[in-house]
This record gives sequence, C-alpha cells and structure tokens, in this order.
Amino acid sequence: MVGDILKQLTWFGHDAFRLVAGGKTIYFDPFKLSGAPPAADLICISHEHYDHCSPADVAKIAGPQTVILTESQAAKKLSGEVRVLKPGERVTLGAVTVETVPAYNTNKKFHPQTNRWLGFVVTVAGVRIYHAGDTDLIPEMRQIKADIALLPVSGTYTMTAEEAAQAALMIQPQVAIPMHYGAGVVGTAEDAAHFAQILAGKVRVELLPKH
Repeated sequence: MVGDILKQLTWFGHDAFRLVAGGKTIYFDPFKLSGAPPAADLICISHEHYDHCSPADVAKIAGPQTVILTESQAAKKLSGEVRVLKPGERVTLGAVTVETVPAYNTNKKFHPQTNRWLGFVVTVAGVRIYHAGDTDLIPEMRQIKADIALLPVSGTYTMTAEEAAQAALMIQPQVAIPMHYGAGVVGTAEDAAHFAQILAGKVRVELLPKH
C-alpha cells in the first residue's frame, strides 16, 4: 500500500506536495505551483509564512468544495471553507483522516512553540503520511506513527539534514522523504543527499523528482 501511495505523491519543491488517494486530491503547503494543477478536495497549510501559506497558489486549486485545514494566523489570509486547528486535533473527510501535531523550533526563533503551528498526519487507504511542517527535532516526534515521513532538511529555519535523520530514526517510517529545499528559499539537493546518506541501511529514503 505504501508503494501505491508513493506513486500518487507529487512534490513541487520546498514543502509543497499533492497526494491523490482515497478519492481525494490533497495538497500540503502549496507554493509555486505551475501550470493548471487539479482542484483540491483538501488543503493542509502548516503555518502562515509566505512560502507555506500562499493565497495565490491556494486560489489556483481551491473550488467550492475545497476544505482548508490550517492554524489561526494563516486562516486570516485565506477564504472559503477554512477550518482552524491546533495541535492534537483530528478531522475526518470521507476516507481521509487528518491529525494535527506540533511543529516548532527549539533552538531558533522562527517558529515559536507558542504559535501552535502545525504538522499533519494524514491517514488514507491504511497508510499514514506525516508532513512535518517547519519544525526542529522535537520530543513529540516520539509519539508519531507514520508509514511515510516528509521531513525538512535545510537547516536555518528548520532541522538540519543530521537532525532530520535523527527524526526519521525516531519515527521509523517505511519511507522518509526530504523536503524544505528546491524552491530557491533555503536548502539544497546536497542537504537531501546528505540526509539519505546518513540513513543508508537504516531507513529507506526516496528523493522525489520536482514536478
């Protein structure tokens, strides 16, 4: 089942992904979407920073039936059916279940824990996909159960590749996928490669091609 989900997962660079599964088209932190991407049933937005909450990109994929799940600051920038969530909540939309989890910095100031910004664990077709949002290596990751983990590797605003590898070893997903690079904001392909190198023989890493 994990292999089937991976085939339906598209990476747009940075933290932006699309997953088509369970009869739903789901986007995470849509940013710099090109062309005419298919409409969203569900959009998960981790926090209000411009490279994660992009109203212009949301407008490209949002329709009358689209549900947006996000935190309170990002919600103020968006319109439509926007549901404000805090870490520790759960939403079910048809065959898709979304759990919100904490995402914050521990040794830098860009993403304070007090903001209650979000990571997401989406369960669809029996597979749990963790989108970490912008976060450092945090104790709450010990409680996360995920088959696929999307983890930031860039450093500066989030975990470094080394810390992201520690997170992967903590979570023990079947597949770990590096993110938070490839959009000209921060992070490089070298960060992703370093992440994969550290985890070689320990956790399977997939480097998704940028769409």
